[in-house]
Amino acid sequence: MRILACIFALMATMSSAEPVQLNERFDAGAEARWRYIGDNVMGGVSAGQAQITAQGLNLTGQVSTDNNGGFIQVRREFEDGLSADVSALVLKVRGNGERYTVFLRTRQARLPWHNYKASFVAGQAWSEVRLELSTFERSTGLLPATISPEDVRSVGLAAYGADYEADLWVGAVRAE
Repeated sequence: MRILACIFALMATMSSAEPVQLNERFDAGAEARWRYIGDNVMGGVSAGQAQITAQGLNLTGQVSTDNNGGFIQVRREFEDGLSADVSALVLKVRGNGERYTVFLRTRQARLPWHNYKASFVAGQAWSEVRLELSTFERSTGLLPATISPEDVRSVGLAAYGADYEADLWVGAVRAE
């Protein structure tokens, strides 16, 4: 009986996880929440870096599709999903007029390239970009057709898929 009581207590603890309240303003401690990833992890030759300043996060570098590469990215991971009522991600961005991509990975992702993605263009002036979760495209039919916010485990901001110079500033990322 004690074993059953322990199992039920553990299950109750596991199901009471708090959803992530994503409202990133890149303040103190943001360096620990976001990490840079380049395509060199898979043999690509893109080169980049990410810095956090008083203005926000700055992702810069040269994206190259040589050697089957083609991305530089910053990613924030979290164990618990987003709140169930989240329907969109809102980003405050500026950049160099290039197209950038937001990648969402969910608990159903089994391989590194399993994700959902949506793109936006970052112009020279600060602007707010709203990306409805319903507009994100899945990378494979192995993922559910729609995103359940509770299943999201990471948000990635990337320069992706073409040869170009990246210069993306992100002042805020929030889930609504």
